Amino acid sequence: MATYLVTGANRGIGYEYCKQLQGRGDTVIAVCRTSAPELDALGIRVETGVDITDDMSIASLVQRLKDIELDVLLNNAGIIKRITLDNLDFDSIREQFEVNALGPLRLTHALLPQLKTGSKIILMTSRMGSIDDNTSGGSYGYRMSKVALSMAGKSLAHDLKPRGIAVGILHPGLVQTRMTGFTPSGITPTESVQGLLARIDGLTLENTGSFWHANGEILPW
Repeated sequence: MATYLVTGANRGIGYEYCKQLQGRGDTVIAVCRTSAPELDALGIRVETGVDITDDMSIASLVQRLKDIELDVLLNNAGIIKRITLDNLDFDSIREQFEVNALGPLRLTHALLPQLKTGSKIILMTSRMGSIDDNTSGGSYGYRMSKVALSMAGKSLAHDLKPRGIAVGILHPGLVQTRMTGFTPSGITPTESVQGLLARIDGLTLENTGSFWHANGEILPW
């Protein structure tokens, strides 16, 4: 049994992570700004009122969890706002950087004392953050923030390897969630998280810092 902390846990992939982890017997700490009835129904620990862009909010969370060692820190929280070249909104781009890139780094840094040799850090990025795979343009804030998150993950992998902490940079696939408008061409959250958990379970110091698709494919930077 391992202890997982999952951000963005109240819906979509985050909720599905909590559901599957709880179902296989792991200890789960669900972190979100506001909970949801289905999350509460899981009977796991839920920490609400947490804004990963706010230092005071994170400090409060760390204080509440100060005696808990984490096996896996799963940075899942994120936002997407589709911005085109004809409609650049720099405030929105900044917001996406704060939530998608700086927020996970801020939280990871704050919780480092509660990670140990053998712990894992997961950053949920996106194939849309692959420079090589960008064949359609657009989505400036989302794409740019996910590139930044992946770079943070790669640096964390190097910096934390001597401490015995592995870092996984994961893409969930195209998933039927509210973020994607429940696209019919996507896979279900259940399918996505099954693949993601396989990647997390297989994460070691030998493959730390790799950029993985949920299906096991190594993605281009």
